[in-house]
Amino acid sequence: MATLRAMQEFDAIVVGAGAAGLFCAGIAGQRGRRVLVLDHSEKVAEKVRISGGGRANFTNRELDPQAPHKHFLSANPHFCRSALSRYTPADFIDLVQRHGIAFHEKHKGQLFCDRSAEDLIQMLLRECDAGGVQRWQPCSVKALRQGGDGAYELDTDRGPVRGRSVVVATGGLSIPKIGASDFGYRIATQFGLRLVEQRPGLVPLTFDGDAWKPYAGLAGLALPVHIETGEKKGRMAFLEDLLFTHRGLSGPAVLQISSYWREGTPIRLNLAPETGLPAALAHAKATSRKLLVNELAGLVPSRLAEAWVQQDADWQRPVADTSDKALARLAERLSRWDIVPTGTEGYRKAEVTLGGVDTRDLSSQTLESKQPGLYFIGEVVDVTGWLGGYNFQWAWASGHACAQAL
Repeated sequence: MATLRAMQEFDAIVVGAGAAGLFCAGIAGQRGRRVLVLDHSEKVAEKVRISGGGRANFTNRELDPQAPHKHFLSANPHFCRSALSRYTPADFIDLVQRHGIAFHEKHKGQLFCDRSAEDLIQMLLRECDAGGVQRWQPCSVKALRQGGDGAYELDTDRGPVRGRSVVVATGGLSIPKIGASDFGYRIATQFGLRLVEQRPGLVPLTFDGDAWKPYAGLAGLALPVHIETGEKKGRMAFLEDLLFTHRGLSGPAVLQISSYWREGTPIRLNLAPETGLPAALAHAKATSRKLLVNELAGLVPSRLAEAWVQQDADWQRPVADTSDKALARLAERLSRWDIVPTGTEGYRKAEVTLGGVDTRDLSSQTLESKQPGLYFIGEVVDVTGWLGGYNFQWAWASGHACAQAL
């Protein structure tokens, strides 16, 4: 006969052992709460482990807590201000330094571990240990319900548990191969909370068909570009590096713009943002006997120059013999290249999930939902940062706000 396992009791049960979940659990434990963290994956914090090329871009010094909406997308961009202003990049940097982790700034305020993301994961686990946090992995949650006394009961792989509070820190749908799931959205729906439509964010864009043929051979080429999408008030632009891939475009420029791009709309690229192309080409025409492609290769990468001039017979001659009209057309085309992506690489390659639990149903102070005792933190919430450490800072700040309230 099967033995009934005794119900274990905790003050707080955190579902999800990623950046936000572990951070929240450690702080709550150190505040004297009895905390359990459980996760269906064998390894903790896999997203931390693979981020930033294995060195974890763990925050960004340029975050402005007074105007966080500058670096975050949400149906309510001001929602994240409270948590971000109470736990800042400087606070997290202080913790990293206390643990003796060496780090460096790459550019634009982005901070990375010198050695490995593993250092950051070990720091989170030591913080949990300092708070006496219990960890169960792998351990799935089969059901979650609220008892008559307001406490929550969870049926898990390791038996039933009870907690006054449940913190959902299960992340989004991006990168399913490391265990992403829709668990958080299902729990929100179960308790009557609203969701903002989810879609892949910080994701490469794809192109196909004849329109992409001239550029298919450029895979592996990287260059700085100015990229934009949207109209007038909704226009968004970045100056970042672009990478051509076999299936389309990637690199920081494209990952950034992908969060703002909408299906069926164009993106516009200036492939020579640092160069005044019309003047440079006019000067070349007046002084050079070289082929136009050779002159162009001094202004943009040579592979790009070759791919470009192949598209128009007027561009395949010496620069001195090229008409002013043809040169103007070339300059315009390189500095205002409008293309419509056919799609994205999807959640498989997306770094984050846009949308999630609607902030209208959450407290910006505590991250508690309108369902008392049920909290949502990190990526599962409809708050998505730019590339460059902003999403981790949201994980730390939302986890901290929640832990203070438990």
